[in-house]
Amino acid sequence: MRTKVDFLHREDTIEYTCKKKESGSMPKKRIVGVVGLGHVGAHVAYTLGVTGTADLVKLCDINEKKLVSEHQDLMDAAMFMPHHVKYAMASYEELGDCDIIINAIGKIDLLVTHNRDTEMNFTVAQVADFIPKIMKGGFKGIFINITNPCDVVSDLISKLSGLPAGHVFGTGTGLDTSRLVSAISQQTGLDHKSITAYMMGEHGNAQMVPWSVIQFGGKRLEELKDDSRFVFDHDAIKEKTIKGGWVTYVGKGCTEYGIATTAARMVSIVLHDEKQIMPASAELCGEYGEKDVFVGVPCVIGKNGVEEVVELSLNEREKEELKKSCDVIRGNIKMVEEKK
Repeated sequence: MRTKVDFLHREDTIEYTCKKKESGSMPKKRIVGVVGLGHVGAHVAYTLGVTGTADLVKLCDINEKKLVSEHQDLMDAAMFMPHHVKYAMASYEELGDCDIIINAIGKIDLLVTHNRDTEMNFTVAQVADFIPKIMKGGFKGIFINITNPCDVVSDLISKLSGLPAGHVFGTGTGLDTSRLVSAISQQTGLDHKSITAYMMGEHGNAQMVPWSVIQFGGKRLEELKDDSRFVFDHDAIKEKTIKGGWVTYVGKGCTEYGIATTAARMVSIVLHDEKQIMPASAELCGEYGEKDVFVGVPCVIGKNGVEEVVELSLNEREKEELKKSCDVIRGNIKMVEEKK
């Protein structure tokens, strides 16, 4: 027998449901596009779904067979993901309604030189071709670039898209920072999240470590020099960080989990307007005495992309290292412009 309480509860439920229907308010669908479905792009698409970061992930690749295959595989996985997500195939022009587009195109075979700049001729030509097509579709969101050379391609996307300042940025030294923190964590025995450290500069061989700003739970590194756990071989740690990607590449012919997680985390930060500080390839407009260059620096990231570049108090040696790194990136940007 249904009790009065049960009936009242049912009436309340019906009334609530009707009001919800009458209001017509629906949460905005979070749409993310992924251009380029190689090892990296496919893993980004998967991560966006399995973490519930996006409601709809639009997949785009010039290789139609690859596109169809990845779409099928991801849809096969969607049923078992903890959040509702849909995957759809799309042309460049059909990415116009995306909140965020991730550029992950590349040609992994070109990395046999262990220099990300080797990809430049291929990736620059590809990006120069499809960015106008995407913009023709009415895209007004945020571009996150993974494609190498990351800083150079981020600069190119910004120029070709004409999007507002901060709406284009790259993963930059985000992944490199993870490698640095991991190396420090292994030596000290402290959890990654207790360490504040950054890699800065080029996402490449010219990146640098600002040792003077590293902290552990608020304590500066120089305050802990009497503890052997905190005495680092600076050159060895830097080399291990820079070469971390190549250690991964040599054994499996690609990198995927680290960079895919980095990009997916950036997407989540933007969609939730978290205002989180993390390293990204951002355009400098006078910060650190540099301008007209995209480079890996700590940034405040939110719904408008890079909303602020965080200027760390670097010592003179570190300032010089960062300047040299910026000059390397400018040199590559100049090469791209001369070939137009």
